[in-house]
Amino acid sequence: METGKLVVLGSINADHILNIEQFPRPGETVIGKQYKVAFGGKGANQAVAAGRSGAEIAFIACVGADDIGERIRLQLATDRIDTQPIEAIADTTTGVALIFVNAEGENVIGIDAGANAAVTPDYLARYQQKVIQADALLMQLESPLETVMAAARLAKRHQTQVILNPAPARELPDELLVMVDMITPNETEAQRLTGIAIANDGDAARAAQALHDKGIGTVIITLGSRGVWLSENGNGKLVPGFKVKAVDTIAAGDTFNGALVTALLEGKTMADAVRFAHAAAAIAVTRPGAQPSVPWREEIDAFLQQQE
Repeated sequence: METGKLVVLGSINADHILNIEQFPRPGETVIGKQYKVAFGGKGANQAVAAGRSGAEIAFIACVGADDIGERIRLQLATDRIDTQPIEAIADTTTGVALIFVNAEGENVIGIDAGANAAVTPDYLARYQQKVIQADALLMQLESPLETVMAAARLAKRHQTQVILNPAPARELPDELLVMVDMITPNETEAQRLTGIAIANDGDAARAAQALHDKGIGTVIITLGSRGVWLSENGNGKLVPGFKVKAVDTIAAGDTFNGALVTALLEGKTMADAVRFAHAAAAIAVTRPGAQPSVPWREEIDAFLQQQE
């Protein structure tokens, strides 16, 4: 299938995951089960989702000079990702995420950047040709903000579409937002960017408009099990997702983003791309872990056929 070129700039983490009944209160100790270490990081998760969905993708990132970093690079290569722009940084550990998952499949996460902090503007410059030759650049906020901004500027100069998943939630300068073509926040991230708490469709429409007003053409606010609020140039609507039994939502948003951009680069309409991304995310939440939960293209297509 013909597809445009995608570059993901982002993070790589080793996820340490513990399942617990309920999140602990301050000072409380809770008993967990099913401890495991899995490969994650928002950038890597989205790159894997894109690669398994069929994208032609390169990934600009860093790992530590440690065993787990090398294992992650080898795994990413099996996920159809160009790993040439992933370097091992001496005297640094691979990024780490500590994750609690409760009985409802919700999660809380703490991260240590580790080698992700080495993805500097100078590091980006070594691989700038990947961005220049790409049709789309997908980024998140687990990399240094100055690098995200430098990559956006580079992309804009060379007509590469800029897609930003603004996670983890933080305030962002208008200088960055005006360079973004498509933004994909969840409710918390949208509130941080706009000051608008999202309790209903009207709130979502107002938050989307606030982001349009900053120069962003396409706004997709992910609403968990409700689906997404899709707004293109001010025209918004709720696009429901698929109803499934959630086991673990760790990589749901990342899977949605990677699959969405892949579908758009294949020339799918926005409506079909969102449906494809919904299907990928629906499969992911029925499985534990981050990258282990991300489906392959054949699984997504089969799921969609079952829904028809």
